[in-house]
Amino acid sequence: QVQLVESGGGLVQPGGSLTLSCATSGTGYTVFSMAWYRQPPGQQRAMVARISSDGSATYGASVKGRFTISRDVAENTVDLRLNSLKPEDTAVYYCNLNGDYRGKYLDIWGQGTLVTVSL
Repeated sequence: QVQLVESGGGLVQPGGSLTLSCATSGTGYTVFSMAWYRQPPGQQRAMVARISSDGSATYGASVKGRFTISRDVAENTVDLRLNSLKPEDTAVYYCNLNGDYRGKYLDIWGQGTLVTVSL
């Protein structure tokens, strides 16, 4: 069974930085891509960044140039570096995995970690 656990959220001042980490567990599965989503209070969940199995990354327009997604295949972790944070970046951030396990499509979510950007 594949599980995701996020960490690294917290309170940070505007202009500050934070790194979120997503640890994966389980064996025997193939990863197509991993991504970070976020859900601000009262809003829908939206993609922040995605990294594919070939290492290519895509970003949401509001975070491009400020956030960086990276993956450590050996450690089975995916990090999201958040720079130049703004109050509107406040949200619960979720890790997501798309992949395959014995022919079954996987769409796995972590429990989320809260990022609050405020003075």
